[in-house]
Amino acid sequence: MLKQDFLLRQIESLAMSLSKLFFNKEMVQYELEEKENLSETDILYTKLGKLVSEGKINEAENLLFDEIDKSNIEYLKVGIDFYTNLNRLEDKVLEAHNYSREEIEQGLHDLSAEYGINLG
Repeated sequence: MLKQDFLLRQIESLAMSLSKLFFNKEMVQYELEEKENLSETDILYTKLGKLVSEGKINEAENLLFDEIDKSNIEYLKVGIDFYTNLNRLEDKVLEAHNYSREEIEQGLHDLSAEYGINLG
């Protein structure tokens, strides 16, 4: 239990660090601007949310890294939001879908590496 609480806080801290470093905000949250003219990041964000709601967390993570465009910082915002939302899920939900807090933490490290930042 203590390990899970520590991981939960560690993940939140990583997401906050990336948010501050890249966007100068305490925490970023991706938001769809327009419903009619969806950007590529809007479409990805929507697909990720659908996959997670279907319990396909691993598939969602794979899609994130398959679609990421390192030249567009909005993809980083989508990724931070994705992992932040996963971190809000209960342990039993993550476990039921064969996913863990360790994978969330690793995902944030991998995401930051895509943008040239080594979080340690």
